[in-house]
Formats: sequence, structure tokens, C-alpha cells
Amino acid sequence: MTKPMHPADFAGDSHEVAQSLIGAVLLVGGVGGRIVETEAYDREDPASHSYSGPTARNRSMFGPPGRAYVYRSYGIHWCLNFVCREEGHGAGVLIRAIEPLRGIDTMRERRGLHDERLLCAGPGRVGQALGITHDMNGMRLDRKPFRVLAREGDVEIVAGPRVGISKAADVPWRFGLKGCAFLSRRF
Repeated sequence: MTKPMHPADFAGDSHEVAQSLIGAVLLVGGVGGRIVETEAYDREDPASHSYSGPTARNRSMFGPPGRAYVYRSYGIHWCLNFVCREEGHGAGVLIRAIEPLRGIDTMRERRGLHDERLLCAGPGRVGQALGITHDMNGMRLDRKPFRVLAREGDVEIVAGPRVGISKAADVPWRFGLKGCAFLSRRF
């Protein structure tokens, strides 16, 4: 039986947590699927929102591990991150793509498209398909509406540079499920 993840499961370094999430199942209000792509960010990382310290926008990122950090990207998309490390550090994992498994009709309605492969292929698409809003910022990942289930068994993970950033763009902290058709882009 798949075990729900606990806040302590997120207390490690973000690049380690990002890899451990590949193959885990994320549900928000019963809608979601298998996490197939993540990106890690850390306070010492110039590409991270936490690099310059706490602000009104990123304060949740400095909270205890196992919480949601939700921010708006390009003024349009809500993006979901999982807070990592110890409280006060400022690290997180961006959920870049999931393989839809539950609530697919709801995702299609929210996204306005039918192609299952494109429903959650990219962090903005994940946010829209799962109904992520800023009201979820700071919420615990082990309480409703969230449910994160640890992966079962081994998976083959690929790593590469993160996407859409200009600082520390060569850091290989983007992780994905090898050969998966639901990634936001190839490695």
C-alpha cells in the first residue's frame, strides 16, 4: 500500500527531495497523478526566489518543510512548489509535470483541452489542471486538499539543466522520469 508522505520526508536538500518525488503521486482535491518532472531550488542558488532572503512573495518558502509555496509566474500561472530543508532555510521543489491519473475530465475542463499528454506538461499547466490558487500558499502537504503518496519501487531518473531561468542555468537540478511521454520537454 502506498504511504502518504510526511513533512519530515521534505526535510532534505531540495535536489534530493526533487529526485525522491519522481514517481510519487500528487492529488489536490482528489485530482492529480504521478509526478514525472521536478526542479530543485535552494537559498544559495541565484535562480531561486529565496536567494535574496524572505519577502512577502516568498515567505512560505522559508517555512517548515512539507508545505506548499505557490507563486504566480508571468502574472498568469499559479505554480506549485514543495518547501524543503529546515524552517528558515528557503529551499523548494517546483512541480514541473505530472502524468494525469485521477480527475482527468476535471483537468480537461480546467485546461480547456483534450490531449491528456498536455494537461500537466509544465508548471503553469500543472497549476491550472490541479486548481492551484494562491490560497493554498503555506498549506501543509499532508492535509486536505493535498495528498502526496510516496513512490513505490525504483524508477529511472534523468537529470539536466533547469528551464526558463537566466541565472545558474547550467545547474543540473531538473529531474524527470526517463522515457516518460508526459514531461514538459525532453532532457
